[in-house]
Amino acid sequence: MLKGKKIVLGITGSIAAYKTATLVRFLVKEQAEVKVVMTNSATQFITPLTLSVLSKNPVLRSFEAADKSWNNHVELGLWADLIIIAPASANTIAKMANGICDNLLLACYLSAKCPIVIAPAMDLDMYLHPSTQKNLVTLQAFGNLIIPPNDGELASGLLGMGRMAEPEEISAWIRVFLAPKKSKLTNRTILINAGPTREAIDPVRYISNHSTGKMGYAIAEEAAKRGANVILVSGITHCKANNANIKVIHVISASEMTEACLKQFENADVTILTAAVADYSPKNYSSHKIKKEENNLSLELVKNIDIAKELGMQKSGKQIIVGFALETNNEVGNAKTKITQKNLDLIVLNSLNDAGAGFGADTNKIKILNRLGEQKDFELKSKSAVAKDILDEIELMIS
Repeated sequence: MLKGKKIVLGITGSIAAYKTATLVRFLVKEQAEVKVVMTNSATQFITPLTLSVLSKNPVLRSFEAADKSWNNHVELGLWADLIIIAPASANTIAKMANGICDNLLLACYLSAKCPIVIAPAMDLDMYLHPSTQKNLVTLQAFGNLIIPPNDGELASGLLGMGRMAEPEEISAWIRVFLAPKKSKLTNRTILINAGPTREAIDPVRYISNHSTGKMGYAIAEEAAKRGANVILVSGITHCKANNANIKVIHVISASEMTEACLKQFENADVTILTAAVADYSPKNYSSHKIKKEENNLSLELVKNIDIAKELGMQKSGKQIIVGFALETNNEVGNAKTKITQKNLDLIVLNSLNDAGAGFGADTNKIKILNRLGEQKDFELKSKSAVAKDILDEIELMIS
């Protein structure tokens, strides 16, 4: 049953849109809460009134609601446990793959934090065209899930691939996907640090880096979904934790992050260190703004405590520590050295030389190495999909 699950159904301009009335009925019968977002083209194939009656919710078509208020696509993307776009036309698939945002549905897609499922529907030649196939591969690389179309009679009269999966198939797929999954992380305590630190020079200046915290927050969300009790020690970031199982401890400086991590570490079953902690901080802090002078300014820096190394020395036999390494040269060699020096169990390596990886991006491309030197390479994926890969590897280590 889908009781209490929040599902956004996106409908685009395809003759298969008529099937969505049945799909909505199935989902509502399973006690899911369904909100429908339609493109203007979709309304030519099925009326919003039909879907509003069946879903028991207003159908959303534009950024302006019927009462002249604003339909907040960001809130809708955060509200949903799952967004399914069915039917997904070739036009919408192309826009999704290339970040084009010219309607409410695409805005919801681009701002969503939940899994995205795509059910393509189009004529045979359109589906098999190299551009469509490339776009589908791109969407999968972003972490989206594809429900393949069926082989059968198409609206054009042709026979072949392109017929949207039947409502029964889609609803069954959703039931399996959203069903509670057994996880070795359930009820375990996971300590995660995320984001940058700021090392104050004076009241207005500081030393920091380009970290946004996106990777750490994605891991925290995924761990919480698996039933873990998450303690997230976070530097200053625009990211927000959206799960009640995540306790956020806000810090600013490297010393504050060190103190918080050391305090929480004893009770942690797994510790995942994603934060970009400053290696150095100013030796002397000026309580007044340093005035500009004719001469150059010299700033003496002192080394901060290495959190990973400190925790590695305190680790008990049953605790697992996962470190992160962002490298630009001798990447694997440097990562292997860090595993040994800091007594880590796993290290997640990503390179600034890989397009789409590193600070600020919504995607990442990683390698995971263990203490035995074994290495697994992963393709470029969304950070939410990368979080799943990392936690899957951790679960393999838990007996």
